Amino acid sequence: MTESNPRSRKRFTVDELFSDTRAQASGAKDLPGAKLIDLNRIHPDPAQPRRTFDPDKLEELASSIRAEGVLQPIVVRFDSEHDRYVIVHGERRWRAAKQAKLTSLPSIVKEVPVERRLVQQLMENVVRDDLNAIDRGAAIRALRSQMGDPTWDVVADAVGIKRSRLFQLLGTGKLSEAAREDIQAGRLSEKQSRALQGLTEARQHALKDLILSSNLSAQAAMRLSRAFKGMEVSPPDDLEAARRVLAQVSGFVFAKSDVQVQAQTRVLLGAVRNAATGSTKARGQLKSIVSTINAGAFRDDRFGQELNALARTLATLPAVGAARSASVDASLRELAATVEALLGDRTTSADEP
Repeated sequence: MTESNPRSRKRFTVDELFSDTRAQASGAKDLPGAKLIDLNRIHPDPAQPRRTFDPDKLEELASSIRAEGVLQPIVVRFDSEHDRYVIVHGERRWRAAKQAKLTSLPSIVKEVPVERRLVQQLMENVVRDDLNAIDRGAAIRALRSQMGDPTWDVVADAVGIKRSRLFQLLGTGKLSEAAREDIQAGRLSEKQSRALQGLTEARQHALKDLILSSNLSAQAAMRLSRAFKGMEVSPPDDLEAARRVLAQVSGFVFAKSDVQVQAQTRVLLGAVRNAATGSTKARGQLKSIVSTINAGAFRDDRFGQELNALARTLATLPAVGAARSASVDASLRELAATVEALLGDRTTSADEP
């Protein structure tokens, strides 16, 4: 039997000899940094942007891990100085795995330069809804410092968010400590908290408590804040004084009871009469009140409908006669004076060259 020519034999490299030739290996590569690491060797990053973890959501994740295991590996880096792995992404999964009594955690080991760690953590966390605005704002400030204090435009580009959104997050740092704690605990939303910005600490506390107790929307809270800013509180730093003034403002802005509606009507008619004098300041005050109570723009058709409703009510007054209350007479006099002022304003405007 003739021996085959050695030169005709197929030669294999070492990599080919040990490669995975199964169908599922096609188009896939192993990750050299993927490991199953003991939990006691993994430590959180002290510079991690996330500072608060919702206990209920953490327990939900732990329950999921108990049932299905960790579905997504965390990312860690090796800290040779302390002989440990430090979390880059996935601290919630690590905490939940500990609660689930796991002993090891699937991890991808990745060497991330110091100057890129916070950026990457922010990229993962800042745009996530479950990271509160306080932690986001603090992380953005830390990032700017780490980057050498560039302009905020550069920071916004690095994180991948709009400049306007960046300043909204930074604004949370100006809130009182109590307000920040409520945001971190999830009791107060970031949008609701915007109504607190620009107020003194006492006013912030009073308005924050009202937002929470009445479950005010962000829009309603902002309307209330605008009116509250223009009111005098004495002493300025007294919380109870701020609460009393806020209660009055709230009664005006969101008038519900008959007494509150009457008070709002008197303020409105008085402001209309003052504005009819042509005073720039008075017109500005009226504009502020209109914005505060969220009054719509004047429309001829709506005016006609509301005037008709008023006329129907007035039509019943003669039958009442002397039995009507003093408050009704006072309101009629205020209405008459306001109409006269408006007509005088119209006449003056028509006579102007």
